[in-house]
Amino acid sequence: MRFVGVPENENGEMGVSLGSKNKYRRMDSEHSEDFDEAVNHLHQLERRRRRTRKYVLACAVFASLTNVLLGYDVGVMSGAIIFIQEDLKTTEVQEEVLVGILSIISLLGSLIGGKTSDLIGRKWTMALAALVFQTGMAIMAIAPSFQILMAGRLIAGVGIGFGVMISPVYIAEISPSSARGFLTSIPEISINVGILLGYVSNYAFSGLSLHINWRIMLAVGILPSVVIGFALFIIPESPRWLVMQNRVEEARSVLLKTNENEAEVEERLAEIQLAAGIGNAEEKSVWRQLLSPSPPLRRMLITGFGMQCFEMITGIDATVYYSPEIFKAAGIESNSKILAATVAVGVTKTAFIPVATFLIDKIGRKPLLYVGTIGMTICLFSLGLSLALLGNGQFKIALAILSVCGNVAFFSVGMGPVCWVLISEIYPLRFRAQASALASVGNRVCSGIVSMSFLSISQKITFGGTFIIFSALSALSVLFVHTHVPETKGKSLEQIELLFQDQPEWQVSEMEMGDSEHLVR
Repeated sequence: MRFVGVPENENGEMGVSLGSKNKYRRMDSEHSEDFDEAVNHLHQLERRRRRTRKYVLACAVFASLTNVLLGYDVGVMSGAIIFIQEDLKTTEVQEEVLVGILSIISLLGSLIGGKTSDLIGRKWTMALAALVFQTGMAIMAIAPSFQILMAGRLIAGVGIGFGVMISPVYIAEISPSSARGFLTSIPEISINVGILLGYVSNYAFSGLSLHINWRIMLAVGILPSVVIGFALFIIPESPRWLVMQNRVEEARSVLLKTNENEAEVEERLAEIQLAAGIGNAEEKSVWRQLLSPSPPLRRMLITGFGMQCFEMITGIDATVYYSPEIFKAAGIESNSKILAATVAVGVTKTAFIPVATFLIDKIGRKPLLYVGTIGMTICLFSLGLSLALLGNGQFKIALAILSVCGNVAFFSVGMGPVCWVLISEIYPLRFRAQASALASVGNRVCSGIVSMSFLSISQKITFGGTFIIFSALSALSVLFVHTHVPETKGKSLEQIELLFQDQPEWQVSEMEMGDSEHLVR
C-alpha cells in the first residue's frame, strides 16, 4: 500500500522529505562550526598571551639578576665593614673609601658597558658583568690585607657598572609597551632583594669568628653570578640590537616570542628599523651627537641624567650603607640589635617595591614619583630633627627607625624603580645604550660622593644636620620631576621620542591622552 505524495527510496522504502527544514538544520550546523572555530581561536590567542607573558617575565627576571649583585654588595658591606674594621684595623677614612669607591669605579664599567653592549650585544654584556663581579668578590673574600681587599672591590665595581646600566636597557627592548613599566622595574626589585639578602647574611654569620665571618658574608655574593651564567643560555638577544646588526630575521623571531599579538610583529619591526636608521650613511657618530645634541636629545639627556643624580644625592646609599652608624647615633648599642634593625630596613625597602611594580603601568610614572619624592622629603626631615634635637631614649630610637624605614619605603615606591624605567625608555634606539651609560655615570658619581663623604660630613655638622640637607635636596627633586619628566605610560619606545620634540602644547597633550591611537610620523 502506498501513501499519496510520499516517495519511495531506491530500496522501495518510504521516506519523508523535510523540505526547507533540512536547510535550517545545515545552516545551524555551519553556524555551530563557525562558533566553535571562533572559540578555539580565542583559546589559542589566550594561550599565546599567557605563554608570551611568562616568557618575557622570565627573561626580565633573569636579566635582573645582575642587579642582585649590586644590592647584595650594598647590603652586606653595611654590616661586614664593622668586622673588617676590627679584623684589619682600618681607619675611618679607609672605611669610607672602601664603601664609596665601588660607586666611583662602577662608572668606568657603565661607560665601557655602553660601547660593549653595542659591540657584543646586551645579553653577553650581562655575562661579562657577572664574570667580572665574581672575580672581584672572590679576591675580597680571601684578602689578607686592606690593599688586596681594595683591589677586589675595584674589580667588583667594574662588574657592577656593566650590570647596572645594561639590564634595564635589555628589559625595555624586549618588553611590550603595555607591560614595559612593570617589567623594567624588576631590576629595582632585584636590587632590594640583594640588599635584604646582604642584611640577612650579616645577621646570620655575625656570630662566627672575627677572621671568618666577613669573608663568608662577601663570598656568598658569588652565588647569584653563577645563576646568571646559566640564565644567559636561555634568554634571547635584544631584537633592537639585532636590527642594529642587520640581523632582521633573528629580530623577527625574538619579537614573535615576546609580543602577544602576532599581527603587530611586522609593524613593531618596521618601527625599530626606522628608529635604527638603517641605510643612512650620513649619520654622525653616536658620541658626537651626544656631545653636541639636538634640542630634543638635550632634553632627554637632562631628564635622564638629572633623575639619576637626584636618586643618589637624596641620600639613599648613605641610609643603606651606614644604617648601623645611624642607629648607633640614635642610641642602639648592641651590634646584634643594630644588625636586626638593618634587617627591618631591608624588609621594608623590599616590601614596598611591588607597590610601584603593579601601579606603574596603571597610574603612570609621574604620580609615583610625586608620592615617593614628597614622602622621602618628610621622612628625611623627620630623621634629621630626631637625631639633632631629641635626647637619648626609646622615643628617639623608635622615631629614627621609623624615619629610616619610611624613607626607604617611599624610595621604593618612587625614585628607586621609576628612575631606571625612565632612562631605559626615553632615549632613541641609536643612543639608548650610550645615553643610559651617561646617566648611570651621574648615578654612580653621586653615589660615590655621598658614600665617601657621609661620615666625614656627619662629624662636622652631625648626622641630624646631614639628613636635613638630604631633605632639602629631596624637595628639589620634586620640582625637577614636575618640570622635566614627561608621562610615558602606555607608549612604545618609538612614540616616547616624540614627547621631547619641538611641538605645540596641544600636540603633546594629545599624545599623552591618546595612548591607544596610532601616531603619524
